[in-house]
Amino acid sequence: NADFDGDQMAVHVPLFSGAIAEARNLMMSSNNILSASDGRPVVAASQDIVLGAYYLTQEGEDRPRDPEAIRRLPTFANPEEARIAYEHEQVFLHHYVRVRLPKRLLVARREGDEEPTGTELVVTTVGRMIFNDVLPVGDMATESNLPSMVFRNETMDQRKLAQIVKECYDLYGSGRTAVIVNSIKTLGFHYATRAGVTIAAMDIKTPAGKAPIIADAERAVEEIDLQYRRGLITDDERYLKTVEIWTKATDDVTKVTMSSFDKFHSVLMMSQSGARGSTQQIRQLAGMRGLMADPTGRIIDLPIKANFSEGLTVLEYFISTHGARKGLADTALRTADSGYLTRRLVDVAQDVIVRIEDCETTAGIWIEMEDDELKERVIERYAGRIAAQDIVLGDELLLSTGEEISDENARRIFAERARLPRVKVRSIMTCKAREGVCRACYGRNLATGRMVEIGEAVGVIAAQSIGEPGTQLTMRTFHTGGVATGGADITQGLPRVEELFEARVPKGKALIGEIDGEVEIIRGDSKSLKVKIFSRDVFDSTYPVPPRHSVMVEDGQPVTEGIELIRGTDEQGSEISIRSKYAGVVKVGKSDVMVRSTDEEAREYAVPASSELVVRDGDHLQAGDRITKGSISPQELLLVRGRDDVQNYLVHEVQSVYRNQGVDINDKHIEVIVRQMMRKVRVDASGDTDLLPGEIVSQFEFEEANAKALSEGGEPAIAQTVLLGLIKAALNTASWLSAASFQETTRVLTEAAISGKIDRLRGLKENVIIGKLIPAGTGLDYYQKLREEAVRLYEEDDGSGAALTPDGEAIDEDGGVVVATAGNPAEAADSAAGI
Repeated sequence: NADFDGDQMAVHVPLFSGAIAEARNLMMSSNNILSASDGRPVVAASQDIVLGAYYLTQEGEDRPRDPEAIRRLPTFANPEEARIAYEHEQVFLHHYVRVRLPKRLLVARREGDEEPTGTELVVTTVGRMIFNDVLPVGDMATESNLPSMVFRNETMDQRKLAQIVKECYDLYGSGRTAVIVNSIKTLGFHYATRAGVTIAAMDIKTPAGKAPIIADAERAVEEIDLQYRRGLITDDERYLKTVEIWTKATDDVTKVTMSSFDKFHSVLMMSQSGARGSTQQIRQLAGMRGLMADPTGRIIDLPIKANFSEGLTVLEYFISTHGARKGLADTALRTADSGYLTRRLVDVAQDVIVRIEDCETTAGIWIEMEDDELKERVIERYAGRIAAQDIVLGDELLLSTGEEISDENARRIFAERARLPRVKVRSIMTCKAREGVCRACYGRNLATGRMVEIGEAVGVIAAQSIGEPGTQLTMRTFHTGGVATGGADITQGLPRVEELFEARVPKGKALIGEIDGEVEIIRGDSKSLKVKIFSRDVFDSTYPVPPRHSVMVEDGQPVTEGIELIRGTDEQGSEISIRSKYAGVVKVGKSDVMVRSTDEEAREYAVPASSELVVRDGDHLQAGDRITKGSISPQELLLVRGRDDVQNYLVHEVQSVYRNQGVDINDKHIEVIVRQMMRKVRVDASGDTDLLPGEIVSQFEFEEANAKALSEGGEPAIAQTVLLGLIKAALNTASWLSAASFQETTRVLTEAAISGKIDRLRGLKENVIIGKLIPAGTGLDYYQKLREEAVRLYEEDDGSGAALTPDGEAIDEDGGVVVATAGNPAEAADSAAGI
């Protein structure tokens, strides 16, 4: 957090060739255009640049719809003519004109589509033509031998500028994108200056429509107060209705305020472009501040009717100080909590490195589309994943198993969502790699837009992607008072993320059903309430009647288990009796006897008075469904529904917290952490293995012990998956060096010494501690072996003299020159190994 009051900074100079190469290839800003957490451009326009681009591409009047009005617009043969007319003040920046453009610039084409020919008259503004001049559109792209972008005929805001950066990166790569982004920056600054956007205190006027809205709301509140004083409604009902009236009044004032601004009003342009400020802030400046919350989060039913331009009364100011103080206290606490969360995440995931090409599992996860999901979000969830089974649309095979889902295919899946509501993809959570993960289960590296490389430390990337936006999450626990909720606390923001990752029993825990069945609500006195779930399964058992056998029961007769149904003799004359396996009712057919049985099970749950039911009499529940409002305990869900459902629940819940705050993180980062939380099993029965009951071991150790016992003809062990919180998972890691450097150092070291543990040094932390090269990137064994192999081949070839050029350069198998310095086997080997 640097400022300019005498702060000092260090400057790092890379000296050696390796350091220089790393700085140039890995650290340079132009090579880090995309964010590792969501794959979106991290280089994005902001503030003045956005404002300038928005002003430039804004329209002065509404676009003409009438064909006659369109015909009367100034018409130009090409953009250059329009530019000359603008410079001679014959047309203006924001006025609509018609200009002739090639059709190929107007349509986004897929690979393999034919390029449209001819031209078309397009209604646009001079400002938009100037904006398109800095993009590789039309002749500019052709001259540079680049594929052309589509002509942008729309008002540019922050989101659309970010889309342009992403599109540039996909089309041209990082180097060219950096140049284009720089041009957009210069253009944005220039037109932000030309626009002369300023704010004065009197620019923000209170709209005339505000007073009648407030007067109507006051009358409605008086009416409700009167009903309360007469005893017609309760205090809770009065409170809820008052809050509802003032919330609506605040929304109405916001609409009136926003509609009172001119299209080129400075404050409105800043807000709508995404450069600075929001609708809520403008509402507080020009409309009304509205309802405030007290320190517990309960809304105070006395609104602040004034805005900052008019000034607040003493009481209004006093009410609003709650929020300001809580905000400052929250920020200080949040920074520390978020940092600690990141540390725990890193410790859990630091040994997750991409180590192998493919673990060859057939397992995967189903990605299902939610009804209200945005198109971009659905595409992000599919794109860059590997298909776990063939993706078929009708008779067409869209993708085979093992193929990567491209952005284009992801858009196609979204478009066909009615026919293809879910798709099975490879996932880190189902990866069978013994150490780290495999490339196929991880999929695309979001920072490069290409498949992840072997040696990538995906665990640390995941931990930092989740931890970094932690400071943006709220610290609040909302108290939702009133009749409807019965006062349950709903944890949100950072505490909710922590609650999920530590696998704690959530605040305001929901009751869940443990069996499938029908709901019956049993109401006792005013306070006690019970929910009963009946499971009733009807199944038939059929018994064929052999020759020379008689049926011993009658049609419709109730029978118990073990009752004789059929009697007779076999070919040897021995007597045979066939008995019923289950109790039920008999149905006698021509050649068989059927017993219809009913299997019944019932579970009863006492519902606390403060909880609110989400089920009704007669509802059919699945095991694991909520009975009351609240958050499901992941530990309970694991017992009822099993591993897969808990993993999906955790990913979904963590995502919902971040999305509510407008933070985008790709699912795969959360999947990395969830996999680490669920990689252990608890042994219930040891069978003929060396495992001990109650011992917590990794899934792989358990499977190996069982395989060994079975191969020797013994009994396998029985275990169940356990869900460990971050702290427990970090302390239960295979490396005692890593665990000791995290927490509880004395205990970890004592246990390691007593049991004679060996640290295989497979993660990052343990290697850093002892000063060894970390097993990530080119330090991985995989690359070390490539180097050794290259050195061996090089020395063999060098010895024979057959594989050297006349200048002493080594030649690879394909005939290409490997390295110029024949005298340096290490450098030659690095080149040969592709490093």
